[in-house]
Amino acid sequence: MKRISACFSLMSLIFLGSILTACSQQKLADFAETKPAFSLLEFFEGNSIAYGIFEDRFGTLKRRFKVNIAGEVSQQETAGKIIDQIVLTEDFIYEDGETQQRIWTISKKISEDGNALYQGVASDVTSAAEGAESGSAFFWKYDVELKISDNNVKVKFTDWIYQMDDYVAINKATVSKFGVEIGVVTLVFIRGAPADVIGPFDVLKW
Repeated sequence: MKRISACFSLMSLIFLGSILTACSQQKLADFAETKPAFSLLEFFEGNSIAYGIFEDRFGTLKRRFKVNIAGEVSQQETAGKIIDQIVLTEDFIYEDGETQQRIWTISKKISEDGNALYQGVASDVTSAAEGAESGSAFFWKYDVELKISDNNVKVKFTDWIYQMDDYVAINKATVSKFGVEIGVVTLVFIRGAPADVIGPFDVLKW
């Protein structure tokens, strides 16, 4: 009888834990009243910089990097509709001297209920990134093909961006493979006058 009670208690704890985990998953709507209001196109228009780190699933720091970001906003006509768009050119320099460039083309659309929706493509993004913003937060997810050793590995990025003030936003991206987390990328974006003082970074050396 004690064994049955112990098993029941263990199952109850597991069930309760799963409920708490599910309840702890935040939603964009949770940020509706937070400020400052984040606008992807407005925040990244012009020049900005970022400091970043990559930690594995155990919290061990694996890489540090810096990024120069140039954003060019325009309007494009598609199917008779005017769509706001930004082209983001990201130039990365890693601590070990490796460099990388990613160029995003991100389109903003307004849904029928008035919400801003985003879709982004880049050469190493294997499925279009899709996201939305609410209050001071932005969320999107996408698949990226990374070169690890001599192999190309497809991983999923799940990104949250939180704007802190007029000049700073923090990005936390969970990296997973087959639904299993393999690491976390954290970036601090800086724009405007502070970015002009600090950057641009020399992408030819660390």
